[in-house]
Amino acid sequence: MIEERILKPEERAALALRALYGQYGYQTYKMSKFEEYDLYLRNKEFLVSDRILTFSDTNGKLMALKPDVTLSIIKNGEDLPGYKQKVCYHENVYRVSGGAGQFREIMQAGLECIGDLDRYDIFEVVLLAAESLALISDDFVLDISHLGILTALLESYSEDPSLRKQMARYLAEKNSHDLRLLCQKENMREEDIVTICDFSGIYGDMESVLTRLRPLCRGEKMYNALQELEQMSCLLGKTAFADRIHFDFSIVNDMDYYNGIVFQGFLSGVAQSVLSGGQYDKLMEKMGRSGGAVGFAIYLDLLQDLERRARDYDVDVLLLYDMGDVESTAQTVSRLRQAGKSVSVQRCIPQRLRYREVLDMRKEGQR
Repeated sequence: MIEERILKPEERAALALRALYGQYGYQTYKMSKFEEYDLYLRNKEFLVSDRILTFSDTNGKLMALKPDVTLSIIKNGEDLPGYKQKVCYHENVYRVSGGAGQFREIMQAGLECIGDLDRYDIFEVVLLAAESLALISDDFVLDISHLGILTALLESYSEDPSLRKQMARYLAEKNSHDLRLLCQKENMREEDIVTICDFSGIYGDMESVLTRLRPLCRGEKMYNALQELEQMSCLLGKTAFADRIHFDFSIVNDMDYYNGIVFQGFLSGVAQSVLSGGQYDKLMEKMGRSGGAVGFAIYLDLLQDLERRARDYDVDVLLLYDMGDVESTAQTVSRLRQAGKSVSVQRCIPQRLRYREVLDMRKEGQR
């Protein structure tokens, strides 16, 4: 049996997540480390970054180390009436790190549900997002939005796609000041400007947000999306994670690819979202697939921040020994290990090693 304490936090999480997804019938999906570059070129707006590592294959085709998993799953799947493809993965992707600005190999886990979807499937994936966060840390928040409501809202006030994208960007930034200036520049009515700007501050527990949202919803598209959000609230409200789930209309994924429910997950101690997902039926259509799709990814490399905060030491015991006293040293290490402690055996104190306690077995004159 592998001792859990020797695993990195992202490795522990990956094993636990794979077991969780298997309980819901998700099959492990394995894929190549690279795809044809053209796949990512055609869908670069869907990617976190459009900077991609490429190389020429022996047949002359331009290939890319994969920066994303979802596109590969969609490309290599098939449409079967009434069928839902449920897959989970634990893969490395290769893209520019937001912090370092350099290419990195990033460990990523997640799942995708693709095919003839219904509202239960959407709920199940959102629930699994919450359960995934809970497996990693008790102190988490899952924020949910509905692009059906936001899309209908923006379309009701403007037919200009570029203007709608700009408005969506200000909503995502919770920037009501610049959003108001933009609307005024377009000569919108004050009551409409107030309605749009109100969305930039809609955040909180599910019921309080729904209470604020109902008077703002107008038209069939918005009402249908609202009903879906209300049903989601009812289902999630009966789970153990209800107090960890919020509605937040500043979550605005690319509306050319995403639709419906979208969400992000956060862990205390990590500065950015560690989980991101939602419905992406529009991406399916763009890639020539029928049916719907919903899924999420967890960026396991960010869990290293949690480990650094959770542990302020590398080993339990730093054991200092004399090189000639091998037998006594071995017996002491065995005793400490049987007591469940980790031990680093050294002849002097390392500068960068963090330890809980020191056990010095060296003779007086050799210290």
